[in-house]
Amino acid sequence: MIDLKTNGGHDRELISFRIGSQEFCVDIMTVREIRGWTQTTVLPRSPTYVRGVVNLRGAVLPIVDLSARLGFASADPTARHVIIVAQIGHQQVGLLVDAVSDIITVNDAEVQPTPDIASELVKTFVQGILAVEGRMISLISLEHVLPPEQQEAA
Repeated sequence: MIDLKTNGGHDRELISFRIGSQEFCVDIMTVREIRGWTQTTVLPRSPTYVRGVVNLRGAVLPIVDLSARLGFASADPTARHVIIVAQIGHQQVGLLVDAVSDIITVNDAEVQPTPDIASELVKTFVQGILAVEGRMISLISLEHVLPPEQQEAA
């Protein structure tokens, strides 16, 4: 675990993960579990970033290809990929990522704002940037992974 505590602000734990060569993180309090990749059942007419659904202990869990949702190429899942089961509002969603990297404890003061040169779409997903041991990690806002109308439908 990487510990980056400083004075002022409040500390929180983040879970970092990789999508391709990029590193991202989310608040660990939104994460319910981390599971290995399992084949999904495709839903007709679903957005391209929704891989389908899986059975999670009797509940239907939608799986979002986070790579595709963030505007990168769609993932071609293998046994090495993982699903981060996260709580987004009242909905549990599986986030398909390449690998989980670390748990990071940071102080709010260490989160740098998303650069002004980023598009509004980028700012919708990226809450801020962390510089950790020479790595740049984007803090993802999960509230925008599913558009509001799809959160309600899901």
